[in-house]
Amino acid sequence: MSELPARWSRAAVATDPAARRPALVALPGGVPPVPTLFSFMRDAELRFRTLRMRIEERTWGASGELLRIHEILVRHPGLARVTVRHAEREIPRDHEVWVSDGRRIRTWSAIHDVTTDRPARRHLGGLESSSLPATSKVYVPLTRLPIDSVAEVAIHPGTYLQNVIGTGPVRVLGRRRVAGREAIELECLHPRTTRITADLPDHSVILAADAQLGVISLLEQRLGDAVVRRAEATSIEPDAEIADAAFDLAIPATARRVY
Repeated sequence: MSELPARWSRAAVATDPAARRPALVALPGGVPPVPTLFSFMRDAELRFRTLRMRIEERTWGASGELLRIHEILVRHPGLARVTVRHAEREIPRDHEVWVSDGRRIRTWSAIHDVTTDRPARRHLGGLESSSLPATSKVYVPLTRLPIDSVAEVAIHPGTYLQNVIGTGPVRVLGRRRVAGREAIELECLHPRTTRITADLPDHSVILAADAQLGVISLLEQRLGDAVVRRAEATSIEPDAEIADAAFDLAIPATARRVY
């Protein structure tokens, strides 16, 4: 087992994303140290040209179990589509779609019959300054994904590792299989920064990183012995062929445009 000896603060990369290369092409053999694993995971999106990924997210609460299915398509640079299906709703009013070409972001909610079309948010200037501490800098993605989404955390994990997982005791547990692929599993006990409602001392996170790509293939949150959220990849296909039409978004004439 390998523990994180100090706060990892290498989530941001200041160089032009189009010119970047992964700091680590591949993980060393055996069980990697936590800082090495985090740096490998940070560069996950730089290890593929295209990606198809399917994640099943289950949450448990007062209303019982809820299932969300995230279907993710990425083609560098800039093209991305994320479809989220709500299993408890009836087809065809069961999904929401987010599409971007790097310049504009379009969304369509079949649940609410609402669409949006807006420019992609610009990055703040000055965050690349060498005078700023590493924790104040922002990771610049090669291809944007929805902010704070399951897709964003899975494919751009650096900020999550730095600001959430790295705030508590972390140890690498070993290797396992996720979506038919080898992964490295780690555990974080009571991270000090969370986005869950019940921020309790017995909160822990189990996470698995794909050993070839570095994307997060499993994310499980627990309160004591109870699992309250589990997002697990069921399919990961790097460098898959993705047709141009996959990034088109057909909006029904009845849709109400919000902005």
